[in-house]
Amino acid sequence: MFDRHLIFLDLETTGSTATYDRITEVGLIEVDHGHFVREWSTLVNPGTSIPPMIQTLTGITNDMVATAPRFDEIARELYEALDGRVLVAHNARFDYAFLKNEFRRLDKFFSAPVLCTVKLSRKLFPQHSRHNLDTLISRHNIECDARHRALGDARVLWQLAQQWRDVPGEPAVFEATAKLLKTTTVPAGLPDTVFDNIPEGPGVYLFYGDRDVPLYVGKSISLRTRVMSHFSGDHRVAKDMRIAAEVKRMDWIETAGELGALIEEARLVKQLAPVHNRLLRRAGELCAWHWDSRAHTTAPHLVSARDLAGSDFRDLYGLFRSRRTAIETLRELAAEHELCHKLLGLEKREGPCFAWQIKRCRGVCAGRETPAAHALRLAAAFAKLRIRAWPFPGRIAVRETAADGERSELHVLDQWCHLGTVRSEAELHELQDHTAQPLFDLDTYKILNRFLLGGKKRPDIIPLTTSAAPAA
Repeated sequence: MFDRHLIFLDLETTGSTATYDRITEVGLIEVDHGHFVREWSTLVNPGTSIPPMIQTLTGITNDMVATAPRFDEIARELYEALDGRVLVAHNARFDYAFLKNEFRRLDKFFSAPVLCTVKLSRKLFPQHSRHNLDTLISRHNIECDARHRALGDARVLWQLAQQWRDVPGEPAVFEATAKLLKTTTVPAGLPDTVFDNIPEGPGVYLFYGDRDVPLYVGKSISLRTRVMSHFSGDHRVAKDMRIAAEVKRMDWIETAGELGALIEEARLVKQLAPVHNRLLRRAGELCAWHWDSRAHTTAPHLVSARDLAGSDFRDLYGLFRSRRTAIETLRELAAEHELCHKLLGLEKREGPCFAWQIKRCRGVCAGRETPAAHALRLAAAFAKLRIRAWPFPGRIAVRETAADGERSELHVLDQWCHLGTVRSEAELHELQDHTAQPLFDLDTYKILNRFLLGGKKRPDIIPLTTSAAPAA
């Protein structure tokens, strides 16, 4: 950290959305190889009203910024101050996003290496759970004469850096900073500007090689960060090294949220079968055991993925990627629970099954056990394989809205199947009218289980009927 040219920076803004809200104040401290150079700050006229809550928090009022310069009037001076420096900020992604968007409005591209003091504090002091600025001010006994003002908070960051240089010490800071500032090298097969326009939000990215052969499909809640991590200088993952050598083109698909990215990734991996994705999952091979526990002498039978779509799952057990795996699992259950191979449909021979002859069956096939008792033990054996029933009375939509509020999507779902994603009421009606029979997909089933039933944050779920539909 102290062998670089740094800008400790803080911004005050009209809100938290970089694509909508605007900067009201800039404060920065320039430090060159550990030596203070200068500090600079200015109020900025945002061209819009500052919300009362923000005025109360920062003390910056509409009257104060009325005569302040607009961002376009300070853009050149600010750009020159930042150019070639490492940008150091607390929750740096916030400040960096605002700077990029303000420069983008002026048709000027801005990019800089960024060091986040939240992440740096976590690496230096992993024993602590809280790393917000107020906590760090208190923990390190920092004096701040202007909290929630740009220059005041930038001074706090510079004071923190000086304290960290002593404790835990310069070697620890150097190691942590090096990890956070891993350099990203543009692969030889891609243009130098390939990273410039990758969005910060969620979505799916695709790497292609020679002749547009799909190399890899990935997803992230932060596309830009994830894509660039593939090409960091250390190449700790061998797959990333191979991708860097082979990639000739990349593309991405923005989504409103994480669920959309997960579903799109699962779909594209199956559709494109990329070379470097570890599991090329073929939904068509998927199968499950169907068994009616009320029919004591009926053997389980395998049903395919196509049969699973639209099923109510009451009598389905296990989800297997091949018939062979399903049969092997049933044999293992038979051995563990002393089940009859004949009643399981694993043997066609006359008389008692082979397992009875070697005393591994309790004898339902030899009249020594009732079919009802055998069925009870089979039900117990199958219990851990039971597929979770669809927890809704019918078709639903899950609404996801992008962080900037500019994009909203409805993911239409039924019986653990993804029927489609729409962005308008007209698209939703069309999907409702023309949805074809979907193919059940194990990955989508797992994604929806986690997202709908396993997460801490309750998703925005909308029941759907063919006669009424919400606007997207």
